[in-house]
Amino acid sequence: MGSAVRVCFVGDSFVAGVGDETHRGWAGRLVARGIERGHGLTGYNLGVRGDTSAMIRQRFEAECAARFPPGDYAPGVVLCFGVNDVIRWDAKSRVAAGERIQNLEAILDAAKERNWPVLMIGPPPIADDALNAELRELDAQMRARCASRNVPYLSVFGDLAEHELWRRQVAADDGAHPRAAGYDLLAGMASQAWDPWLAELGS
Repeated sequence: MGSAVRVCFVGDSFVAGVGDETHRGWAGRLVARGIERGHGLTGYNLGVRGDTSAMIRQRFEAECAARFPPGDYAPGVVLCFGVNDVIRWDAKSRVAAGERIQNLEAILDAAKERNWPVLMIGPPPIADDALNAELRELDAQMRARCASRNVPYLSVFGDLAEHELWRRQVAADDGAHPRAAGYDLLAGMASQAWDPWLAELGS
């Protein structure tokens, strides 16, 4: 068993695994993958359905701190959010375009202050072309901002948008969330960034 590691997965319904009939989501699959590879890993799923970046900003530090008490382990945070920011209520985006990156920066600032290494997975596409155009732009902005801070970021938007299984499952369900096979696909993509990040965290 490797060094003790605790990881909080923080985000929205995609982190929570909404739609997955196995109740594992992509976060649960990554935790299982890490344990199978010998890491002394404890994972905490802090995904909340409907949460925007502004809502995550408000709860992020306190919720992670409660799971990272003083101890002999390495803490880390995996972030994934953005879809709810572009959703429109009463013809207005839930989070204004200019505030989305500000919220991300505040979250990254808090993590840096606490010495919590961060891995970010970009937002996935949904079954709405207009909102996907905004999500594609937000994904690029988030990736650039994370790069400027040396925070590893994996964009999954383009690959998922072109994948027939993802598109079919999202369209067949609620227009946003896939079923288990879709989360399996997302976890496989996310593992490209997760594996080296977790290995470094536990070293």
